[in-house]
Amino acid sequence: MYPCLVPEWACKTHIHVCIEQEGLSEDGGPLLAFEGDFLCNYQDTAKTVLTAEGKQVQLSGMAMFPGDICPELPVISGGTVTVLGSRRTIFQGNKARNPDGSVNFTELRLI
Repeated sequence: MYPCLVPEWACKTHIHVCIEQEGLSEDGGPLLAFEGDFLCNYQDTAKTVLTAEGKQVQLSGMAMFPGDICPELPVISGGTVTVLGSRRTIFQGNKARNPDGSVNFTELRLI
């Protein structure tokens, strides 16, 4: 048994997660693979990007969950979340694995 690196006591932020699977529906839209409400450890980040018109602030964030939030899918490649009243896009998903192959925690990187 491996210690969970994202303990439940550290997950206090409510989040609604919609994970899309690979491929498109008949009308060309995304295919919903999973949807659920969770508590997560959420961290906001912001960076300034210099553009030709001036500078632009780009907001992003990271949500971490104990265990595997979507065991039906081997990888998480996209979707959306609603957290702290904002809708964000999942641009990267990570299932951090223990040496035995089980998932220790799930991480979603957001923009």
